[in-house]
Amino acid sequence: MDILRKAKGYREEQEKLKWEGTLADYLELLKMRPYLAQSAHSRVYQMIKDQGIEEIEGKKKYQFFQDHIFGLEEALERLVEEYLHPAAKRLDVRKRILLLMGPVSGGKSTLVTLLKRGLEAYTLTDRGAVYAIKGCPMHEDPLHLIPQHLRADFEQEFGIRIEGHLSPLNTMRLEKEYGDRIEDVMVERIFFSEDKRKGIGTFSPSDPKSQDIADLTGSIDFSTIAEFGSESDPRAYRFDGELNKANRGMMEFQEMLKSDEKFLWHLLSLTQEGNFKAGRFALISADELIVAHTNEAEYRSFIANKKNEALHSRMIVMPVPYNLKLSEEERIYQKMIQESDMKNVHIAPHTLRVASMFTILTRLKESTKGNISLLKKMYLYDGQTVDGFSEADLPELKKEFNDEGMSGVDPRYVINRISSTIIKKEMTAINALDVLRSLKDGLDAHPSITKENKAKYLNFISIARKEYDELAKKEVQKAFVYSYEESAKTLMDNYLDNVESFCNKSKLEDPLTGEEMQPDEKLMRSIEEQIGISENAKKAFREEILIRISAYARKGKKFDYQSHERLREAIQKKLFADLKDVVKITTSTKTPDEQQLKKMNEVVATLIDTYGYNSTSANDLLRYVGSLLNR
Repeated sequence: MDILRKAKGYREEQEKLKWEGTLADYLELLKMRPYLAQSAHSRVYQMIKDQGIEEIEGKKKYQFFQDHIFGLEEALERLVEEYLHPAAKRLDVRKRILLLMGPVSGGKSTLVTLLKRGLEAYTLTDRGAVYAIKGCPMHEDPLHLIPQHLRADFEQEFGIRIEGHLSPLNTMRLEKEYGDRIEDVMVERIFFSEDKRKGIGTFSPSDPKSQDIADLTGSIDFSTIAEFGSESDPRAYRFDGELNKANRGMMEFQEMLKSDEKFLWHLLSLTQEGNFKAGRFALISADELIVAHTNEAEYRSFIANKKNEALHSRMIVMPVPYNLKLSEEERIYQKMIQESDMKNVHIAPHTLRVASMFTILTRLKESTKGNISLLKKMYLYDGQTVDGFSEADLPELKKEFNDEGMSGVDPRYVINRISSTIIKKEMTAINALDVLRSLKDGLDAHPSITKENKAKYLNFISIARKEYDELAKKEVQKAFVYSYEESAKTLMDNYLDNVESFCNKSKLEDPLTGEEMQPDEKLMRSIEEQIGISENAKKAFREEILIRISAYARKGKKFDYQSHERLREAIQKKLFADLKDVVKITTSTKTPDEQQLKKMNEVVATLIDTYGYNSTSANDLLRYVGSLLNR
């Protein structure tokens, strides 16, 4: 079987990566590849950097997170540039616990899981290779073998600073197994694996009465006391706590602030000094990135307690809000559906977009500046052109509320409602109306939605429905217009010829007779009135269009009907207005004649071939638009 051949090939590749040698051999490797000695924080940062960092208009995009985390560019930039990058340079932030704080289903766990899986893969590469003292349960850094009095000389020769000291177990092994000959100590290459508890650990709090600190720091193996004679013999100790196993890599501390205080205080020494206390031993060095996550309510409660001030000062808090970009929310749902058994269900175009509109609206806050509606704010955040506002308004809008995106409906609720729709109706195709209906029905059953929020959310469903109505009408309009793009271009060219003549106070030439004629005021007004341009404002609008055309020409860009948002809207509405009666009659008649039926079949074919519908969803759309036009 092909899958077994691939498994065998992967196993053979991993075997080739294995390496074993003495400390002397390892130091030879370090001379050629000094990056092998990087710290845990540096390794995580380098892993992200090696995937590629793209800077667009002053904002950084990290390939490492692409196709996994959506709409959290600002949070990710803070994580990488304000924490991981300085920590990789050994600045003081590395002595802090990274606490991801945000609402449920906001991407915190996904982010941590991505880092863990990334590290596992990175240690299989040359740049991410990790070497450890062979046989050490904490996979200790071989450079800890270098005595303190020689470390300054080592740094001068290798350019590598050594931090940390040899663990109690390896101190004993060095003496008893190697006769203090550090050059003979065996070193091996290791590969991080959460499943094998190597370089990656996960700690989850449970009942404080039953959970033991040994889960973090290891425990005494009482069965070996008789053999080794003392509880303080490191050979009688199990170095199997999460802090032990996560050494050289990272440890995830799930729901950290729900843990008993004794577990949290153990992290103080580790973060500040790079060591922790275990059993009856001296402090044990550990180099690991500790990532914790919690929700906002627990965090507020935590910082309100004065007893937690010392621990709070050892944390770097990174807010991870919900995504606020419409197009990115749509991608989240697409990804969740692709990862489920629903991927074969036909989801009509605009369904996920309309669901995303509702979700984003619940997360936004009403602005007190500039008289911008939530709907306009949603489109502006998504990078779309909004009448009366520009991209320059974004920074001010985002500064207005520091906690915007920290509340609202989570993506799981939407996916749950989509799932419910499919299962209840045993449907093989769903559309936006099905999902909006399901979202509305689910509000009563949602445990965290108050009566006040329910009223707001019902209004947001209504807004999303109205937006869908417009999308649906435009979709049918485009399908009805023969060669839509060509029709739009022809209408725009005609309009622009007349606008140019009007602004330049010149005459047009009739293409058939060659006679001179005045600009067609009736045509221009029929288009401009579609978007509410008044008689008094028409001159300014027409001049604005000419200025835009001139600006495009200077930049060597082609101006088309999509180059100006309001002109595009006007052209679309004009085309649809001209066809409205035809569409209304064709879509709503119960007994279409032969010609109407032919037109309907052509439109259905266009919707299927060009716009991504199937037969069911295309016919549903036509019936719905017909009902809209008959209201």
